[in-house]
Amino acid sequence: MPRCDTGSAPRDGAWGQAQVSSAAAASGAYPKRVKVVEVGPRDGLQNEKNIVPTAVKVNLINMLSETGLQVIEATSFVSPKWVPQMADHTEVMQGINKLPGISYPVLTPNLKGFQAAVAAGAKEVSIFGAASEQFTMKNINCSIEESLERFEEVMKAAREANIPVRGYVSCVLGCPYEGKISAAKVAEVSKKMYSMGCYEISLGDTIGVGTPGSMREMLAVVMKEVPVGALAVHCHDTYGQALANILVALQMGVSVVDASVAGLGGCPYAKGASGNVATEDLVYMLNGLGIHTGVDLQKLMDTGTFICNALNRKTNSKVSQASCRL
Repeated sequence: MPRCDTGSAPRDGAWGQAQVSSAAAASGAYPKRVKVVEVGPRDGLQNEKNIVPTAVKVNLINMLSETGLQVIEATSFVSPKWVPQMADHTEVMQGINKLPGISYPVLTPNLKGFQAAVAAGAKEVSIFGAASEQFTMKNINCSIEESLERFEEVMKAAREANIPVRGYVSCVLGCPYEGKISAAKVAEVSKKMYSMGCYEISLGDTIGVGTPGSMREMLAVVMKEVPVGALAVHCHDTYGQALANILVALQMGVSVVDASVAGLGGCPYAKGASGNVATEDLVYMLNGLGIHTGVDLQKLMDTGTFICNALNRKTNSKVSQASCRL
């Protein structure tokens, strides 16, 4: 496969439209700034069939740390039996350069995972549930109610250790096993996780079936139960709807967006789900809207090139594809 050295990123991110669009952001139609949560090292790599060397993971995170991203999800403290790709979680956490001002959260499914994460130096963790009973059973082998009970243990330990916890809710716009998911169920699970003490709830369209219409409908219901300032969106691009769905979320006041460098990812428990929205494409769009992210698009594209070459695959980022010199 040819190596892709990306050309220069467009200077203003949207070929001169930033000035026009910044007026929209100033008027309150969009947030003035967006926090991008980079999930590539965890959500992006967990679905790779071949084990990615620890040194590559460490280098990826270190390169991402130089792009201006504020949050980089580093790894997952799950059982290697369930997700072998994340078996080197301790080595990764202890191998990366943790720069000041950047959070490196890790996924922890239960108290055992939480304790291992803290022992490895984690300063922030994430817990993950779902709005689908069948997906929860396939993913963490228990019911939604049981999963919430498990989280209580983690939340208690996190409070005692003064460690912030982020909550993920999967399958908010559809489930590979149950089909359409009711917005009321998403709101119910989100409210419970927020009430437990999660400072932020990331709403995941795990299989990427959502559209701007279903995103708007779901958010309208969830926002009645959880403040919009505590919500994030996590959109997979399976049906090519991710950026459109994110745009709707921004219009509704959401200002935190998850993304994965080079559009890496999928889900081991959601067959056919493609990667998360590419961080490069998200930043390009936000630049074009005049929304501040603090992220250097060129450095981000170079990082995407690095990981794609390491994995011997093409990038899923349209921006990088368009800028690619072969």
